[in-house]
Amino acid sequence: MKDVKSAVREYLLDNFLMGSNASIADDASFIKGHVLDSSGIMELIMFIEEAFGIKVEDVELIPANLDSLNNIDVFVARKRAARGVA
Repeated sequence: MKDVKSAVREYLLDNFLMGSNASIADDASFIKGHVLDSSGIMELIMFIEEAFGIKVEDVELIPANLDSLNNIDVFVARKRAARGVA
């Protein structure tokens, strides 16, 4: 399986930046960079939950967890660690 950043980057490029030659830096804000809007964030959350076997709780729906590849990588690692999954 791909690492978290690679998998999420590929998902975003395939589903939100189709046909463009865009790239997404690890620390780039999805909201500020106009990669995602609020409905796009919800789609991304569904992808993260399915791809990485975690549940994103309502209280976790904050930019510090979900607004960049770096943030998502740390968030997923923290959720997996809490469940005892490597």
